[in-house]
Order: sequence, then structure tokens, then C-alpha cells
Amino acid sequence: MNETHLEKAKHFRALHEGPAFVIPNPWDIGTARILAGFGFQALATSSAAAAASLGRKDGELTRDEAIAHAQLIANATDLPVSADLEKGYGDTPDDVAETVRRAVGAGLAGCTIEDATRDPARPIYDDSLAIERIAAAAEAARTFKFPFMLTARAHGFLFNPASLEDVFHRLQAFEKAGADVLFAPGLPDIASVRQLCAAVTKPVNFMAGLKGKSFPIRDLVDAGIKRISLATSLYRAAMTGMLNAIREIQDRGEFSFLDDSVTTADLIARMRL
Repeated sequence: MNETHLEKAKHFRALHEGPAFVIPNPWDIGTARILAGFGFQALATSSAAAAASLGRKDGELTRDEAIAHAQLIANATDLPVSADLEKGYGDTPDDVAETVRRAVGAGLAGCTIEDATRDPARPIYDDSLAIERIAAAAEAARTFKFPFMLTARAHGFLFNPASLEDVFHRLQAFEKAGADVLFAPGLPDIASVRQLCAAVTKPVNFMAGLKGKSFPIRDLVDAGIKRISLATSLYRAAMTGMLNAIREIQDRGEFSFLDDSVTTADLIARMRL
């Protein structure tokens, strides 16, 4: 841990006290620097985009690989970086605590820990274990006396059935356990976003990335959201452009996609080096 790391972490915590901000998700050094060049104030990794960039499926990176990837992003710019560390690379509270300790040591300003098990037979951790895991993560972060921002994710809306009451109750418990930011991907409508923001006192992150459930920034701000993450959205947009170009080449034998393409020099010019 050094002075630069500390200043990044302080800046990241302060961002959650001001107006809502968008935290985009790069997947390599180049995209991190492009996003920094566009003036974003912080960056986050996406477990799915990180895995895809290495030719893997989401969930297939080891803890060492995920943290190494996040550290690469963190070292790419002068912006604070929060890492998507999935379920903490283990089921036990001790596993999650060790993951958080490694994240702090890697120069990250925060991380996200979810309550999804990745086991189809029991997709969400039971209440007691889910809360213990977040409590252990918060305790691990506090031992550094460092403004590390722990985000706790409740994935109930991604698995049926789930009620607003169940997900909100879990996030309230995560808040009491020491989480700094609360997050429920898949909120069904803007009314539920507003209800969640009113149900907790800590900042709420909203994930834009699901079709039909990615609401305009102005509506999210009015609902009380403090942070808006993009998950795999930018990665998927970039890959959509590539796939469309490939289809044009193979299906029509044409290259009209080049007419709207930026040059490599334009991309480099956008990077904050």
C-alpha cells in the first residue's frame, strides 16, 4: 500500500458522497485508458468481461487470475478501481476475507462480493452464511485502516422466485454487517429502485446491462442511486461491432463497416496515458 493507492481510495469513497456517477467496466489496459480519457472518475472490472477477454466463461477465473487482471486495470490509469470478485472465490467467510485482503494489497479501491453460489441446486447462500460472509469481508477491509469500499450484491432478482421484501431484507442485513455500498442486479422497474434507495442508508449501485431493466440516468438519479455500473455492456457493444463486421465480410464480401470506424490514432488520442 502506498500514498497513490491511498489517494485513489479516498477519492473513490468521496465519489459516493456526491452526485451520482457512472463507473464503466474496461477489460484491458487500452479500454481503461480510453475510458479515463473520456473523463470518467473511477473504473470497475467485470468478471464476465475479464473472463471473456482471456477466452474463458464467467466464473472460470481463479482468485489469483481475477485479482491480477484487476491490478492490471488499476495500474493502467490514475483512477480508482473496484473489482468484481464474484462470490469471493470460496464459500466460507474466511475465503471471502482472504479475497478482500488480497484486493487491498493489489491496489484496488474497492470490490464487490455477491451472494450467488454458482451452484444450480442452491443458487443463493442462506441468510446466515450470506451475512457472515459480508461481515468477514468488512472486517478484513477494516484491519487495513484504509477507505476500501466494500459492495455487497444480492442476486435474488436473478433467480426466481424472489420478492422485493426478501432482497431488501438481505441488503439491509448486509448494510448492518458492514457493507459500504449495496447492489441488487435485476431490479424490475424504477419504482423498485426508488424503494431500495429508501430502504437503506448506504449508497446504492445500479447495474445498467439488462435489456428492459436499464433505466435512464436521470431517472436513476431521481430515484436516489449514487453509482451506476455498466457490467459487460461496453464489452458486448464492442464485440457486437466486431461480429457485425465479420458477418458483412463473410456474407456480402464488403467492408462498409470501415466507413464508420475510428482510426487507431483516434483511439490512442483518446487515451489518458
